[in-house]
Amino acid sequence: MGAGHAHKLYRHGHSPVHDLPPHCKLAAVFCFVVVVVSTPREAVWAFALYAVLIAGAAGVARIPAGFLLKRLLIEVPFVAFALLMPFVVPGEQTELLGISVSVPGLWGAWNVLAKGTLGVAASVLLASTTELRALLLGLQRLRLPPLLVQIASFMIRYGDVVSGEMRRMSIARRSRGFEARGVRQWGVLAASAGALFIRSYERGERVHLAMVSRGYTGTMPVIDDVTASRAQWAYASALPVLALVVCLLGWNL
Repeated sequence: MGAGHAHKLYRHGHSPVHDLPPHCKLAAVFCFVVVVVSTPREAVWAFALYAVLIAGAAGVARIPAGFLLKRLLIEVPFVAFALLMPFVVPGEQTELLGISVSVPGLWGAWNVLAKGTLGVAASVLLASTTELRALLLGLQRLRLPPLLVQIASFMIRYGDVVSGEMRRMSIARRSRGFEARGVRQWGVLAASAGALFIRSYERGERVHLAMVSRGYTGTMPVIDDVTASRAQWAYASALPVLALVVCLLGWNL
């Protein structure tokens, strides 16, 4: 799978969560999100308990609250969509802060915000404690179709190559006095985008030929065979199991 690959969401550390095998963490987060989505939206207290569980997992992983909250900003577009729901969803009306809003819209907005935020928080926690290379190994261990794993692996690595090429082209334009100040400069930017596409395509062909010449037949060799003990599976399952208990209580209370 190549050398280790760090990413901006990852926070290097040594904690029980960092040390868990990646496929255990992937399975735990997936099950947790499924449980959260399955919880009735009227059980408001259940979502508060889910937040406590996420906070507890972040504490065990030694992830600062500020680090986690800053990464949650990625869901801002969904928040904007949720805030519109009380005004556009038809149904019974009520007053909130002197404004007439839809009751079904309020419940819908709460549903999107609560479940979306918890899902994003769980995903950010996973990314903060697992390197990209380990995530790919975890997906491979969970028997995700090999072709999808390869596509994700190449996308991650080739993304850095393309972004580096874009950065060099931007530096070259600025060194020649170019500044994109208006519509007149769009032609230059379009030409740069075309050149970037051609360079990326040609580099992709060269990489593929190099891989074929080294024996690539459509499958990547597994360098690290990551395994997990029963204790590690039990430790990873603590989050989704506790969430499942909360979910069942939410449906029965």
